Formats: sequence, structure tokens, C-alpha cells
Amino acid sequence: MRLVFSSTDMMMKCIHPACGYQYPIHQSIPILINDASSAFCINDFLQNSLTYFSQGHHRQKTNCRIPMNQNALHNFAHVRDLLLHDIPTPLILILGGSIRGIGSEVLLDHPKVRCVETDISFGPHTQIICDAHDIPFANETFDAVVAQAVLEHVADPYRCADEIHRVLKPSGLVYSEIPFMQQVHGGAYDFTRFTLQGHRRLFQKFEPIEYGPLGGPGTALAWAYLHFFDAWTQQPTWRKIVRGFARFTSFWLKYTDAILLNRPGASDAASATFFMGRKSEQTLSDRELVRSYHSASNR
Repeated sequence: MRLVFSSTDMMMKCIHPACGYQYPIHQSIPILINDASSAFCINDFLQNSLTYFSQGHHRQKTNCRIPMNQNALHNFAHVRDLLLHDIPTPLILILGGSIRGIGSEVLLDHPKVRCVETDISFGPHTQIICDAHDIPFANETFDAVVAQAVLEHVADPYRCADEIHRVLKPSGLVYSEIPFMQQVHGGAYDFTRFTLQGHRRLFQKFEPIEYGPLGGPGTALAWAYLHFFDAWTQQPTWRKIVRGFARFTSFWLKYTDAILLNRPGASDAASATFFMGRKSEQTLSDRELVRSYHSASNR
């Protein structure tokens, strides 16, 4: 979608060139939300109502406490190298980009890579407010789409995957990270978990380049241990005490993933998984998906 800006009627507007519909611009950021279908409405942003990612940068704090994506830096570097091998200045859509995810700096700070950072909340890196269920760009606009720890927070991840496929150019790349063995970390905005098989099926219209576990069994156990203690009390003072005790006694668990992450059974007990793939005209069938399964139990 080509955006046209004007400053009429004492309020800046973003005008869709095809239909003339006007979207507001708030805090210099276009709000491209479909009021008819989104869980959010334009007024949520005009009135600065809270959405999940605007609540104290919770996502960033969570990532610092329990690393969930130990291979993310390597994976982002792989995406960057694949893009720059064929395209001088690739254009990348970042979904959930109000706060930069771990490892994403190798894309976002590269001088030859152009990124459009979008989210459903205002943040230090938000350039456009939009909903991944209705990505407000024309077909075949981007060379790559990144959704890092995003698709567990959408109501219909399959619709979002179709939108990602639509806005990618032929042979465009997708990179996705989604939790598997993790407790709720988004309240009302936390909907879905995927096994590695489920993650692969979500992107069945893509040819896989690489996919596997991110945080391994050690990180998954650390998540469960922390939330076991969280469940005992909701009183703020006691919760700080039990959380402190849980972190002090379990911090070492995540380091076991250095040994476990690449073992055959890690995918079946992973804290999170990733998928990197290339847009395809073929769709993976469920029969092929089942036959492709590999785990410790069948080796």
C-alpha cells in the first residue's frame, strides 16, 4: 500500500490511495487498523489505551530473565546472509517490532537492510501500528517477514501466516519464533503454543530452510519452576519474595541447554521453536508433515 499524508482538518491523516479511506496519524505513527475485524480499534491508540506490549516493556524484561532463543543471533545472521546474497537492499517487514528482539540487531542495524517495524502498540521502534491479521501492504511487497515471539499473541495465527505469505515477494523469506513449553506471559493477549510439528504446519506454504528448538528443556524447566512459585500467592510483596527465591535457585537450569539443545529429544521438550522458510507455490500436506516427524522416540 502506498501511503499519502496530508495535514487537513487540523489532524494528520494517512490516505489509502485506492479507496480514499483516511487513517489517523498519532505520535507521528500511522494507525493502520481494520476496525471491522481487529481485536483492537483505532480509538485504542488515539486514546493511548494499554495493549499488552505497552505494559512496562514486559516482553524485553522476560527475555532478559529467562533466555528463550539461544540460537536467535545465528538465525538472524542466516536470514541476513540469504537476503544479501541475492538482493542489494532487501526490504523486511518486522511484526511485533515496538521492542527489538534478541539477535535482531544484525538485521535492523545493517546499512544495506531496510526494515519496516510494526506492532499493535507504541514503542521506541514502532513505525506503523498494524494488526498481523490484516497487514496493510500490497501483495508481494517484502523480501522477508520476521515474527519473533509474536504469533502466540494473535487470535488466528493461520490467518496471519496467510497474510505473511501474501505480502512476500516470490521466494521471499519468513523467520518465526513461537513458544512451546511456556506458561502464559501475555495475560489476555496470550493465545497459542506450538510444537515444532505445529510450527511447521503453520507455515505449510513455505519451503523450509531450517527449523528446530530455540530454548531447550532447561529453559522450559526454569519457566515451569518460576510459575510454580508464582501460583502460590498474588500478594505483591510475597510474590516478589517467592520470585526472587525461584530465580536464585533455578538460574542454572537454562545453562544446561548448551548441552541439551542439539540432542534428538530437545524439540519435544523445547521452551520455544523457530521456523525459517522460503515462500513456495506448493503446500505441505498433513500426510507429508506426519512422515517428516523426527524425535528421540523414533530414532
